[in-house]
Amino acid sequence: MNDRPRLTVIGTGYLGATHAICMAVMGYDVLGVDVDAEKVARLNSGEVPFFEPGLPELLTKALETGRLRFTTSYREAGEFGDVHFICVGTPQRRGSEAADLTYVDASVTALAAHLHRRALVVGKSTVPVGTAARLAELLRTTAPAGDRVELAWNPEFLREGFAVDDTMKPDRMVFGVTSAWSEERLRAAFAPVLAQGVPVKVTDLQTAELVKVAANSFLATKISYINAMAEICEATGADVHDLAEALAYDERIGGKFLRPGLGFGGGCLPKDIRAFAHRAEELGVGQAVGFLREIDGINRRRRARTVELVVELCGGDVAGKKVAALGAAFKPNSDDIRDAPALDVASKLASLGADVHVFDPAAMDNARKAHPELSYGTGALDVARDADVVVLLTEWTEFREIAPGAMAEVVAARRIFDGRHALDSAAWRAAGWEYKALGRP
Repeated sequence: MNDRPRLTVIGTGYLGATHAICMAVMGYDVLGVDVDAEKVARLNSGEVPFFEPGLPELLTKALETGRLRFTTSYREAGEFGDVHFICVGTPQRRGSEAADLTYVDASVTALAAHLHRRALVVGKSTVPVGTAARLAELLRTTAPAGDRVELAWNPEFLREGFAVDDTMKPDRMVFGVTSAWSEERLRAAFAPVLAQGVPVKVTDLQTAELVKVAANSFLATKISYINAMAEICEATGADVHDLAEALAYDERIGGKFLRPGLGFGGGCLPKDIRAFAHRAEELGVGQAVGFLREIDGINRRRRARTVELVVELCGGDVAGKKVAALGAAFKPNSDDIRDAPALDVASKLASLGADVHVFDPAAMDNARKAHPELSYGTGALDVARDADVVVLLTEWTEFREIAPGAMAEVVAARRIFDGRHALDSAAWRAAGWEYKALGRP
């Protein structure tokens, strides 16, 4: 058995492309597989099809070594790989809160047909608990190698904007396995990562499946908790920013993810907590995670409340008013607009008759495709020109660093709504701005 297994990565979206590139840079021979021929061609020519800091440089490096290439052929993957990583998407099912496993099932089925020798298939996609057991049986019954193909689960914990570090220097690894051989193969597939002393939790398949959704549910709860406090602060005249700082000193609570604002979005947290609650109900234990419904509700209310406060800031009516919307991505250092609170708010303001002009440093192309009804500009000061109100919706560093005086020179009215608690309120007020934020007097 070779010390360093050959890896395939099935699915070259955000997770898969990052994983394939980083593993090749760490010295593995890697074959990326995707049904999208155009995406495969772009990756093979050195182009990353999404925005992620540091990844384009690593792709160039990996391709130059000759250890990385991309294909549309599952046959090639089956012949090439010793360890096969499943990295396809599990979006929310249309018309339901359940996870859509179409891509997972299709990729495992397609790969299985070409597994003629002993191999390990490793799920990294976020799936409902119980999926791994079903896929293990699917592999056993459809792969030509039968029982010699094993399944393991290795959930991903990537943060968009920090994906390279999270892949190469993760804070922990979880191996869901059913045999000593599976664990040994996983350890061989991550040897350079584990050599850094990264903690490894070895467990069963179903616990490994649960780790990711449990972690995301906890983060969502913490974010929504402080946003629920913001609602209380608005009703009482208290300041949620000060409240959050005071809570953060308690080491049992901590300050991470205790930042009030517009709430969470993206392709993970919202759909993961909904799918988790849905799966718990299927298992007859829905009451155990019933609180996740309220977490989701608090998060959605932040968007509606932001719209209300912007309208209030404009004297009760935004019809015909120019709104400068700073941000479109669901978070900074990303071009991901899936379930983005920023675009949700911008779109709702436009539906109320506002003339909304959007700028985002990375997500403009994606935003234009999804929301052609909005106007777009070339920079923060460009969209703010003659604006009746400026609304900060994604906390990019370049927005945090805007000088209040410089922006004051181009706007029609000095009104700013800070949807992310990202700005120095005292500095903006000192420059003559009317400053408003969720949960602040």
